[in-house]
Amino acid sequence: MAGVANGVPTIYPTILYDDAKAAIRTLTQGLGFTEEAVYEGENGSVLHAELSCGNGRVMLGSKGREGVFAKAMAGAGPAGVYVVVDEVDEHHARAVAHGVEILMPPTDQDYGSRDYMARDGEGNIWSFGTYAPGSAD
Repeated sequence: MAGVANGVPTIYPTILYDDAKAAIRTLTQGLGFTEEAVYEGENGSVLHAELSCGNGRVMLGSKGREGVFAKAMAGAGPAGVYVVVDEVDEHHARAVAHGVEILMPPTDQDYGSRDYMARDGEGNIWSFGTYAPGSAD
């Protein structure tokens, strides 16, 4: 599989937003993502953006554009994305300080993870926790 040998992630969640610029602010300021690239159209829409957290990335853009992907995603509902973080409580405190809607506070799970859950301004669910799928426990 491409990317596996050199540690490049092979899955990139992609979400389209009515207000992609507001989503970028929430994800960077409130949820600790790093802005890697943002490409804007002449009308100010976000054509493509990449934000990273750890070695993972999420891609996003503005709704209402042309193209097969944009048209296929036009009626898509909220997405759910899980992100592995080391310091769940600190991460949660940052989100709260930035006014992010919290659906579940940091909680110790039966399977050994500590997680919390948030919702962005357009209804997408972001879960943050210590469980790393596929890792040896």
